[in-house]
Amino acid sequence: MAAKTRIELAKAGALETAEAVRAGEISALEACEAAIARIEAIDGAINAVVVRDFERARTAAKAVDASRKPGDGRRFLGVPMTVKESNDVAGLPSTWGFEMFKDLSVSKDAVVVQRLKAEGAIILGKTNVPVALGDWQSVNPIYGRTVNPFDPARSPGGSSGGAAAALATGMVPLEIGSDIGGSIRFPAHMCGVFGHKPSWGVVPQRGHLFPGTDGCDAPLAVVGPMARNTGDLIAALDVIAGPEAGSGMRLDLPAPRGGGLSDLRVRVLREMPGVPVDTDTAAALERFVEQLRAAGVAVIEGSGGMPDLAELVPAYIRMLMTVISRGDPAAIPINAHDWMALQDYQLATTRQWAAFFEGVDILLSPAFSTPAFPHKEEPDWGKRTLDIDALNLPYGSQLAWAAIATFGGLPSTCVPVARSVGGLPIGFQLIGAPFADRTTLRFASLLEAAGLTV
Repeated sequence: MAAKTRIELAKAGALETAEAVRAGEISALEACEAAIARIEAIDGAINAVVVRDFERARTAAKAVDASRKPGDGRRFLGVPMTVKESNDVAGLPSTWGFEMFKDLSVSKDAVVVQRLKAEGAIILGKTNVPVALGDWQSVNPIYGRTVNPFDPARSPGGSSGGAAAALATGMVPLEIGSDIGGSIRFPAHMCGVFGHKPSWGVVPQRGHLFPGTDGCDAPLAVVGPMARNTGDLIAALDVIAGPEAGSGMRLDLPAPRGGGLSDLRVRVLREMPGVPVDTDTAAALERFVEQLRAAGVAVIEGSGGMPDLAELVPAYIRMLMTVISRGDPAAIPINAHDWMALQDYQLATTRQWAAFFEGVDILLSPAFSTPAFPHKEEPDWGKRTLDIDALNLPYGSQLAWAAIATFGGLPSTCVPVARSVGGLPIGFQLIGAPFADRTTLRFASLLEAAGLTV
């Protein structure tokens, strides 16, 4: 059988590539070399793959070829991929964009990286992030700026912006990002790829902690997959999810709800309190809702039965700021009793979401108020703004879209569904009940199969 060409490999997904390696149509080394060639040809203009580990990747690919057997069951056999820079890979730096950590290499792979390698994945290197993973751009003093593949004057999103850009340009078929403030969903939306923010606690965070630390999993934060199709997204979550060995627990996510699109109930949330969307996003959402109804989906509108979103957002932001400012000498710590009260409110919110999702399968919302925005040079978030048609909103207002799923620990799958008038991608969130990851992913796969994603 003829080997796949590099052009075909650039379009192939992770599972498709693995099947070709498994069948002997191509070798893992050929897949690896093709991906390296794509990165070297494309990335100069994008600056997504900022840590390159090509020689060790070639060695790993050769080892996969030497160990491959007929019917090899490794899910990502010979699949070349990258991971977000903040995920530890032994022998490579995990700087989080901080110049002071540029020479700090780690000695052990993150849990998710271990699991991917065990399934035959070949790690080519790491993709760019903002400093402290704290922006919806991907620029830092070590690696510079990553640009949006659809318009280099615009952001690819952040903090998993390098990951999304590498996927969108066909450099790799699979990526691992992380999300505490929209950092998987926003880049997926801005670059036109799929991203899944898992339920909190489903994927171990060890190996994705602030450089030089090794402690408990950060509240609100998750590690999750990004891909160019839903099959790869689902398979990747299956590989990286589940407690570490010896924990005394096991993962048993509920089966997906419904059999087809017409079996599912969708609630639409068009804007957050005080945070509207622009004309392109509103029009795309309206078209998408019409497509869902035409496909037989039961679609209803409004925030009835949801937690009070105007109260939820500031509580989320207070918890978020407490988490991400840990260790900052300038931070104002929250006292233990205030933190426990915040946790009580978070739990009450999660319970209210669980009750809401008894009558709803998917909450559909924008991922961000606009398509990809022009690069922001102002370093002070408090001085940045975001143009939403004639409105000029604070930059940080976009945390509202992240808050819906993040504060309650809910799963959210971002799917690319439209293009703006200017040709920029637009994605929407599919949010599910606590631990209903398989439902949001299943719904995403049904949309893809029906031709409702782009």
